[in-house]
Amino acid sequence: MSEKLNEILRANSIYHIYESNAEDGNVVALRGLSVSMHEGEAVAVVGPSGSGKSTLLKCLGGLMKPSAGSVELAGTRMTRLTGKQLVKLRQETVSFIFQDANLLPHLNALDNVAQPLIHQGILARTARPKAQSLLDKLGMGERSYGMPDQLSGGEQQRVAIARALITNPRLILADEPTGALDPITSREVLQLFKELHEESDVAFLLVTHNREVASFCERSLELREGRFIAQHGTNVDIGDLSDSRELIIDDTGTVTLPPDVLLNLGGPGRFEMSDINRDVLHLERVEDEKISVSTGKDTMVLSSHCLACKYDYAESDIQLCPECGSTRPMINY
Repeated sequence: MSEKLNEILRANSIYHIYESNAEDGNVVALRGLSVSMHEGEAVAVVGPSGSGKSTLLKCLGGLMKPSAGSVELAGTRMTRLTGKQLVKLRQETVSFIFQDANLLPHLNALDNVAQPLIHQGILARTARPKAQSLLDKLGMGERSYGMPDQLSGGEQQRVAIARALITNPRLILADEPTGALDPITSREVLQLFKELHEESDVAFLLVTHNREVASFCERSLELREGRFIAQHGTNVDIGDLSDSRELIIDDTGTVTLPPDVLLNLGGPGRFEMSDINRDVLHLERVEDEKISVSTGKDTMVLSSHCLACKYDYAESDIQLCPECGSTRPMINY
């Protein structure tokens, strides 16, 4: 079977723009992202708040149409589907787990979990035993008839996870799936994810700040300001992203350096390509921009240009870019 046929998810150069009448103008949340996942693969997306992680998940799962680009789910291009066709594809392929449980307030835990099967036309007497079994596995068996407003935040999230698993999805898109859980319950959930991943070939795309959750995945993609800038292998320490990363050059030839790499490089500027060979690129700052650094302690100063949109700060000491809203970094001088 070819690699293409093994793909469960593929996104090609997706952009998403939130239109706004505010003075700051429109917000570009995603900037030409491309990503592919295979059946049974587990991938983490890590990055700071506001980097576009939640928008990415919604676009990949068909909950939101990207402003440009295409997304294929299980080999089907979602932008070409009617509303009913898209709903059917999602029901058969993907489930979502968000940080907020989003339970139906008028249904108890058992019926919340059974609801996706009932929507597919399965009788309640068949759906409910399966829902009860999942609640038992997640330590919620005795709370099956509790209403959402009677459950704690952690209990609500366990119900939401059970609801996502009940359709036996081929892909789970999760936004901080264990964020509301205590450490013990979090590990139990990850163990269940691991079993699904290994035994049933369920693929996972997890947005997380949690080191344990990221280590469950085979690779981690680092997202900053709407772009994938690097890829990490297994056991990534997301508390220290400066070690062992692969920088990503997108289809337009754009590469965005992580802040710590740019800091070590001495900040933005002009660079000469003195050595260009296949798979090898050597960069060196042009001579007239090189700064002589004393052997004493380095001085940290605000960057003179925005790393995202190249806005020139001139003599200003503002902390946020007025053009794109990016945080202004400190660099060695």
